[in-house]
Amino acid sequence: MSVLQERSLPGEKELVKDFTPVPRDLAASQRINRLSLTYWQGAMMTLRKNKAAMTGLVFIILVVLVGIIGPILYPNYQKTNLLATLQAPSEKHWLGTDLLGRDTFTRLLWGTRTSLMIGFVAETINLVLGILYGGISGYVGGKVDVIMMRIIDVIVSIPQMIILILLQTVMSNGVGTLIFSLCVTGWAGLARMVRGQVMALRENEYVFAAQVLGASRWEILRRHLLPNTVGPILVNYTMSIPGAIGAEAFLSYIGLGIPVPAASWGNMLQEGANQFPGSLWLFFSPAIIFALTILAFNLFGDGLRDALDPKMRK
Repeated sequence: MSVLQERSLPGEKELVKDFTPVPRDLAASQRINRLSLTYWQGAMMTLRKNKAAMTGLVFIILVVLVGIIGPILYPNYQKTNLLATLQAPSEKHWLGTDLLGRDTFTRLLWGTRTSLMIGFVAETINLVLGILYGGISGYVGGKVDVIMMRIIDVIVSIPQMIILILLQTVMSNGVGTLIFSLCVTGWAGLARMVRGQVMALRENEYVFAAQVLGASRWEILRRHLLPNTVGPILVNYTMSIPGAIGAEAFLSYIGLGIPVPAASWGNMLQEGANQFPGSLWLFFSPAIIFALTILAFNLFGDGLRDALDPKMRK
């Protein structure tokens, strides 16, 4: 204190005398005022703040519940009544009837189940195939990676819709055939993405540490590499489901998808288009639910992508 007072300018000694050091509170300095969040906790917090994404998620959940519960409550979707054909919406038939007198509302419930089931099942199979194929290709590398990538190049070079149409033409129409057609080439894009993620992660220190400790390639891939690619994989999965639903609707619309009398959004759109504009309810009922579902998946996928990207968080 004396040295400080000797070097101070005239008039500053009084200020030094008035200065009172703040006592150090060790407990207060070590207290954590903000809770520590993990990567997934932060992502979920960001996602919940995105109103558009949460609205899309709520709508998706509602549509899925309708597709599960609706057909149980209204099982007779193929029941015809030729005395009540092409009736407008009423208290008895909420969405009117079609050309054979079938209730449009009941068929829409079954069509929702069919279209959603095709989208979810096909993309889940593509998810598994893409993760395994891309993970092995990216981690093994070398000639194996070159050969596996050339196979994907051949698959991607052929337009997917042409493959779908050819397979639907050769094979019998049905849900199983449509799911198989969507899975023939649908996994290739995800496999490329997973390969790129794995190749970027395999050079990290924890991978070398696992190798030194004697971990096998499969164990490193399963426990260290693939879990760190979950974010992009989830976003890709969410954004791919609308594509599968749209492909089913298109094929059914042109008569190569789900055959009548089974119900799907695609063949209901075809039936509505054949009666357009005389019976507008036949077309707009499946068209509106189809468009809103695709929009909901896209909104939720965009929100999920922003939430899982650290650069997009505020």
